Amino acid sequence: MDIKVTTLDGKASGKVSLSDAIFGLDPRADILQRMVRYQLAKRRAGTHQVQGRSDVNRTGARLYRQKGTGNARHHAASAPQFRGGGKAHGPQSRDHSHNLNKKFRALALRHALSSKLKDDAIVVVDDAASKDPKTSALRSQLEKLGWTNALVISGKEVDKNFGLAARNIPNLDVLPIQGINVYDILRREKLVLTKTAVEALEERFK
Repeated sequence: MDIKVTTLDGKASGKVSLSDAIFGLDPRADILQRMVRYQLAKRRAGTHQVQGRSDVNRTGARLYRQKGTGNARHHAASAPQFRGGGKAHGPQSRDHSHNLNKKFRALALRHALSSKLKDDAIVVVDDAASKDPKTSALRSQLEKLGWTNALVISGKEVDKNFGLAARNIPNLDVLPIQGINVYDILRREKLVLTKTAVEALEERFK
């Protein structure tokens, strides 16, 4: 389908055709959910760890004689029930990531793009570039366009001035085409693609 191309000044700049094989799918929530879960799990550090019984440096000598005191039988002071003892069944360092095959990840990206087009939340611009790295100037441009919450996907490299101007604007993310991903697409209201990004996506899924 055809979609209008605009400039950052809000002027019309022709049209571009979007492939139905990429943007025209019927979005499936289960595929998107699995992909978001995969991304969030993969970026978890997994460095949470507590000291277990074997990690605590305490005496291993018996606390008191086993019989005749009327108390329970105890051995080492590193047991979990004592103050300063090791934690029982506490968290240990581990990898939270799980696997999704390459075809599924590609399918999830196409479903995310299709969901944005279905919600009429995709905007195509001729280029994402600024003359000066001025945050105030870019913010006023975006406010006129109504982009208060957006993800901007540029070409292979993000324009330096545009990137500098955009990095201090809340709810605005700027990524090169290599960094496009399902989670960032879904977490922003608008998806702004440059014409270069559209061409790169069609080449990627050819």
